[in-house]
Amino acid sequence: MSSPRSLQFIGHLVLAAACLCAATLAQSPKYKVGRAPTAEEEKAWSITVLPDGSGLPAGKGSAVEGKDVYDRRCAECHGNELQGGDSSALMGGQGTLATPKPLKTVGSYWPHATTIWDYTNRAMPFDTPGVLTNDQLYAVVAFILFKNGIIKETEEMNRETLPEVKMPNAGGFVKDGRPDVGGDARN
Repeated sequence: MSSPRSLQFIGHLVLAAACLCAATLAQSPKYKVGRAPTAEEEKAWSITVLPDGSGLPAGKGSAVEGKDVYDRRCAECHGNELQGGDSSALMGGQGTLATPKPLKTVGSYWPHATTIWDYTNRAMPFDTPGVLTNDQLYAVVAFILFKNGIIKETEEMNRETLPEVKMPNAGGFVKDGRPDVGGDARN
């Protein structure tokens, strides 16, 4: 059964898709209304971070600084020990992926550390996404990685070090071999 928060999130996604569709139609020559986004607007929306670290901005942080950010911004939903609560658990689950009830967490499932930064930047905190600075984002990601035993507490995460983090389930995914998505099953 879906929680009210997950239904609210789905509602926001549907609304965003509708707005994007309306904006696209508004820019259509057929209707002669609207305008193309400015370069500044496009830059603000261009926040994609790839698994190899492309797109990561300047900034830095360690788990030491990240604990405070986590306690103030994340613990309410994810639990004071990252165990979950109103939202998903962020640690635990090692060895459960092949069981009937897998626990998909940062330490058991996620293949790239950069994806944690990207998702947190886009969607967290749930009630006010986008409020964390780059330093806060690097720090809270470092804290989550540290709590999962992936990095040391004092290890600094930044645009160079984060893509180098070896995630426990990095080998648990295969490339999409469908030719229509540019994949190659042989790699």
